Amino acid sequence: MRFATWNVNSLKVRLPQVLQWLADTGVEVLCLQELKMDQDVFPLAEIEAAGYRAAWFGQKTYNGVAILVRAPLEMTDVVAGIPGYGDEQRRVIAATVDGVRVICGYFVNGEAVDSPKYPYKLEWLSKLEGYVAAELAKHPNLLLLGDYNIAPEDRDVYDPEGWHEQVLCSTPERDAFRRLIALGLSDSFRLFNQEEKQYSWWDYRQMMFRRNKGVRIDHILVSDALKPRAQACEIDKAPRKWERPSDHTPVVLTLAD
Repeated sequence: MRFATWNVNSLKVRLPQVLQWLADTGVEVLCLQELKMDQDVFPLAEIEAAGYRAAWFGQKTYNGVAILVRAPLEMTDVVAGIPGYGDEQRRVIAATVDGVRVICGYFVNGEAVDSPKYPYKLEWLSKLEGYVAAELAKHPNLLLLGDYNIAPEDRDVYDPEGWHEQVLCSTPERDAFRRLIALGLSDSFRLFNQEEKQYSWWDYRQMMFRRNKGVRIDHILVSDALKPRAQACEIDKAPRKWERPSDHTPVVLTLAD
């Protein structure tokens, strides 16, 4: 069973690519971020015609998250947002799929370490940590998937010196990532031997993808209870090569049944 995460940077623009990728891969669960569309214009008919069910939490212009599940699988106990946190930005949705609690998150970018948006990012990460801890207590089989906007280590960045203490790579952000791990989670990508210089996001400018100057900021964290079932985790770079691509590409985790 495969679980994937993909920041599509506008589902309206990228819907044909999402449908093509689902047809090509047949993944069972796909978490999407940056839908950039209102709740009432989500393309449910097209998703269902492709053989998938959907739960989504949309927001016009920016943010928005969704979970797509291949039929006949179903989603139960769908929760939108972080309970008890009055965040106007729609960044989190969770559901249970085949006994696995799936949390899809579009983490705050923060813009820059000296930006007013950076303290919001740290606050949001703290609220998420509390939410994930509570969910783990109820659902030992848990995955936290999404665009984290955090590169956990220097090896996750093409230029560690240039990115040193910059947003995505600052110590407080990386500490927040480590606190999530400490809850009883593992970075599924690092459970396996991987080639060097593997990234999930590349800037559109300066041919950064062609030059493989990217960062790994899209992650799937797997709970300790699920970790023995993890068989592979891969970054699928193919959609980044398509016409009008997202600046992110999918990450896919395979779990044994």
